[in-house]
Amino acid sequence: MRWLSCIFWLGLKEVMSLRRDWVMMALLLWSFTLAPIMEATGVANSVNNASIAFADEDNSPLSRALAQAFFPPEFQPVVQIQPGSGPAQMDAGRFLFVVAVPPSFEKDLRAGRVPEIQVMIDATAMEQAGIGANYITSILGAEIRRFAVGTDLAAPPPVDVILRSAFNPNRDTVRFAGIVALIGQIMWLTTILTGAAMIREREHGTIEHLLAMPLTPFDVAVAKIWANAMVVLIAAALSLAFVMQGALGVTIAGSKVLFLLGTALFLFTATALGVFLATLARSMAQFALLVMLVVLPMLMLSGGETPIEGQPDWLQIGTLVLPSRHYMSASQAIVFKGAGVETVWPELLWMTLLGGALLAVSLLLFRRSVAQDR
Repeated sequence: MRWLSCIFWLGLKEVMSLRRDWVMMALLLWSFTLAPIMEATGVANSVNNASIAFADEDNSPLSRALAQAFFPPEFQPVVQIQPGSGPAQMDAGRFLFVVAVPPSFEKDLRAGRVPEIQVMIDATAMEQAGIGANYITSILGAEIRRFAVGTDLAAPPPVDVILRSAFNPNRDTVRFAGIVALIGQIMWLTTILTGAAMIREREHGTIEHLLAMPLTPFDVAVAKIWANAMVVLIAAALSLAFVMQGALGVTIAGSKVLFLLGTALFLFTATALGVFLATLARSMAQFALLVMLVVLPMLMLSGGETPIEGQPDWLQIGTLVLPSRHYMSASQAIVFKGAGVETVWPELLWMTLLGGALLAVSLLLFRRSVAQDR
């Protein structure tokens, strides 16, 4: 009991030290509030509120139907402009897309000819331009096919493909990107807080003061692990409630308790990683470089940025030893698919085993590092 009491009070000292560190507190506040919001809403994975104009020289029922096929929130209401004024309108920044329908477009289509529609795009908005071009091509193609089938100019397709999107019917990128951003911030902050605390103790010379007390290196490391993990877990729970659900409107399909349980398991792995990197680095600058070299690849290979199935076969096998992969998989299953413990228990088990192994290695290296410093 005395051993546990020492670890508790030493961890409480770590929390109080963090509370007085305004830089770390500001970083913690930023990482779990504005950073996920900006990452979720700032990446343009779909067209949103794009300005579009029609230069209709045909003025036929078909050309008018094409203009009426564009709806919010992807596009703004279509504006009719004078033929030939499209380039000038785009130079003035009024429209991102201009569709020019040539004269006798419907007549040529009925006659079996292949008329062309010109789509002008302001490619200075690179992401919206590339995605919007595919949107416009699909919408115009669908309307023209519908017209051709209705006027017996073409036979109906032999197969009618109906697409149904599971777990995200509207294909809202904000819901997915928000959770991925939160998971990324959890990993970044946990590793940085724990490692920075270890480096700070060494640079300030207080590590020797701690070890002069009836404490072992194991006690010091475990105290820092549970204290920083608890701080990040509380911050993640508040961010989930007020930022994810409140600000971004993310619907949690599964159990929040199960999600936080998986987060707690992952946090001890991330804190152990912070201790591991802190034992390798001899200064805060070296630690920052190691974090960039280790944590960033772990996040990129976790399945949040690109699916695991889209990676090379040999790399998929390698990612099995990354706790971030199992945490990302379990979190997405719980949040989006409503999975229970009977579904995600393998991922939780993997995190527990990998976290235990990393914690053991980190504590061993920390003990040796302290012995060398003495």
